[in-house]
Amino acid sequence: MTIRNQFLSGPRIAPRPIGVDERTADTIDNAFLAYNAGRLRDACELFDKRMLRDDVTIGLALSGALTPAGLGMTCIVPLIEAGFVDWIVSTGANLYHDTHFGIGLEMRRGHPQMDDTALYEAGVVRIYDVVFEYDVLLKTDAFFRQLMTADEFQHEMGTAEFHYRAGRYVDERERTLDQSGSSVLAAAYRNGVPIYTSSPGDSSIGMNIAEMELRGYKLKINPSVDVIETTAIVFDAKQKDGRSAVMIMGGGSPKNFVLQTEPQIQEIMGLGEAGHDYYLQVTDARPDTGGLSGATPSEAVSWGKVDPNRLPDAVVCYCDTTIALPLLTAYALDRHPPRQPQRLYDRREELSDQLRMAYESAAGDRQPGEVIDKPR
Repeated sequence: MTIRNQFLSGPRIAPRPIGVDERTADTIDNAFLAYNAGRLRDACELFDKRMLRDDVTIGLALSGALTPAGLGMTCIVPLIEAGFVDWIVSTGANLYHDTHFGIGLEMRRGHPQMDDTALYEAGVVRIYDVVFEYDVLLKTDAFFRQLMTADEFQHEMGTAEFHYRAGRYVDERERTLDQSGSSVLAAAYRNGVPIYTSSPGDSSIGMNIAEMELRGYKLKINPSVDVIETTAIVFDAKQKDGRSAVMIMGGGSPKNFVLQTEPQIQEIMGLGEAGHDYYLQVTDARPDTGGLSGATPSEAVSWGKVDPNRLPDAVVCYCDTTIALPLLTAYALDRHPPRQPQRLYDRREELSDQLRMAYESAAGDRQPGEVIDKPR
């Protein structure tokens, strides 16, 4: 094949007209051919054909105000119920606002040009073009504080345990209100999907935990538990000859938390590993500003976060998550059969013990101040 023919070896651009009754997945395959539409098609194909294989463990990172816009109900819950998500790292805000829906509180569509001073005086809160009564916050705060008085919360725990226990209460409220499927927390509880929050104090949930500590209750969140558990999930996926995939919606702290599992294995613990196998990100952040939200998968290779041999299986789509995630979800549900849930929440202690034993075996007599050679 000549060099010219190599450059011209891609499929011809000759799409058919979009039909009246065309399925979403067919439209993506047919009409999303170039630019960021092309990257979104690449993301859909990566998710369907590679990431959703039975031997792949999928971590989902969520940042930005997604649940207030209803994406929990339209996308995240269906992905969980289909077995397409195995573990989650989310901002606390997404889980807090998700709870509004689960306990029967209302959020409504508004307009971004509303007068915020008038909204404040009327007791209405705005998230761009989503509006709700201030009382929604107060009732959600009261819900969390009430459940935190239960005996099962009176000890130190990681965020996955907290969210699992809280999810049971949200699930009970959902069933009482006959509105199953409205909450990510409840769906994750039912399917054994652990949910972690990388910055547990940076949300109204964390604020309420702090208030309950002032009252003398014993709930404390230990972030080190989350670091160990998430690392153990990825380590297990790779040790059993499987693969690890990350699906990143947005960026920020949740993006780093799903990706840092590999440097934790390699750089900190000194265990031989090469990085995540599949990388899918939707972001509106530029890479040239130096922020993590815009950092490319090729840059992540230098940190050991992504396997350099798997870069062809890395896709970044520059798009608003509220546009991309519904299309990605529709495509996956149309093209791929449901997977058996891994129920990783139920295996947290087992996986953490496995990681601990591997670390102890590799560390030997190594001292805390000793420099660790990069494992190969």
